Amino acid sequence: MLARVLPLRMTYAGALLVALSLLLPYRAVAHDIPNDVMVQAFVRPAGERLHLVVRVPLNAMRDVTFPERGPGYLDLARADLLLSDAANLWIADFTELYEGDTRSPRAKTVASRVSLPSDKSFVSYEEALAHITGPKLPNDTNVPWEQLLLDVLFEYPIQSDRSRFSIHPAFARLGVRVVTVLRFLPPGGAIRPFEFQGDPGLVRLDPQWHQAALRFVASGFFHILDGTDHLLFLLCLVIPFRRFRGLIPIVTSFTVAHSITLIASAYNFGPGSLWFPALIETLIVISILYMALENIVGASSVPRRWMIAFGFGLVHGFGFSFALRETLQFAGSHLLTSLLSFNVGVELGQILIVAMFVPVLELLFRFVVAERMGTIILCALVAHTAWHWTIERAEQLYQYQFQWPAFNPTLLASAMRSLMLILIVVGLVWLVIGVLHYRMKRNHESKASPAP
Repeated sequence: MLARVLPLRMTYAGALLVALSLLLPYRAVAHDIPNDVMVQAFVRPAGERLHLVVRVPLNAMRDVTFPERGPGYLDLARADLLLSDAANLWIADFTELYEGDTRSPRAKTVASRVSLPSDKSFVSYEEALAHITGPKLPNDTNVPWEQLLLDVLFEYPIQSDRSRFSIHPAFARLGVRVVTVLRFLPPGGAIRPFEFQGDPGLVRLDPQWHQAALRFVASGFFHILDGTDHLLFLLCLVIPFRRFRGLIPIVTSFTVAHSITLIASAYNFGPGSLWFPALIETLIVISILYMALENIVGASSVPRRWMIAFGFGLVHGFGFSFALRETLQFAGSHLLTSLLSFNVGVELGQILIVAMFVPVLELLFRFVVAERMGTIILCALVAHTAWHWTIERAEQLYQYQFQWPAFNPTLLASAMRSLMLILIVVGLVWLVIGVLHYRMKRNHESKASPAP
């Protein structure tokens, strides 16, 4: 019996060792993928050549066995032959450059070298170019290869440096979290910085106005659809006024208000304190909570609800601006066009949402539950959610230390200008809504009066 058990146990042990031996290489490969990778790049067209200068961590060049000496030091004398191959394999092969709508030929590797992690030459294009084409590290430099940086100079043939260029840097495969900082240097123009995570897709370095407009219309449209807090606020607006005619002045005032603060924030007219975004996020959920409670107590009797929508629209506009900050880098020289296009996208999304809410609520209140009871139930659920959000965001806001600005003539003048601007805008909105209300009233009276 013992003679049978021992071979059986040995067989199980052998199978376990084989399984472990198969898993170990997989775990080693998985650990070779760096968690955080920072890629720095310059794009500069000049004449009939475009230079792409890139810096990446050397440990992101996987599947390349670099020669070592001693306790893991890079053998610089033998590594030069592999640097160009690694740059082509992991950078050039995953970079697409377009001149207009035409994809440029594959990049030519002009120079490559390794640099110490303390090197600061990539603060400017000129310093980075001089560093890459300058003297290399001495062969007796003792640095573990995982700590070194790979600097590469690529060159693309182009028709003209005045063309419009686009680039698709698919560097997401270099690590788990990849951040790319890219600076475009057009001839005779200011440097345009870009920063994005993962794979950004095709990045137009100098977009035309219609290209920027289409991108920001889509961005605004999908932003309003993804924003749960904005959706709940629109729901609270729609519930008591389920007629498009009654919603026109309310939605219009909300639209005008968030457009004002969105544009003002994009032009740096809003506060730049760290606590300000947290304050706005807290006020947004408070606006949802207020609107839900107002609906519960009977909001349909409020004759000037457009004023409340205007006030909360100012708050929501700042919220839109926070989501837009990372996207404005793709606007090029068309900042105002991009802002207006983002607003158009937001309005298209709002129209779609309102068009969906109105018939659904009509069917719900007609066939499922009475209107008053349904309003209370829906708004109670929204208020419950908004209350929990308010507590959570208020706790985050409480972590910031508020520093009130010093009261001086400059602050007073700035406050007076802001107040005058708000009063002018409110007056214009009041005038527009008054005219609309008057025309709607005249049309209603003309239809109600009997024909002679």
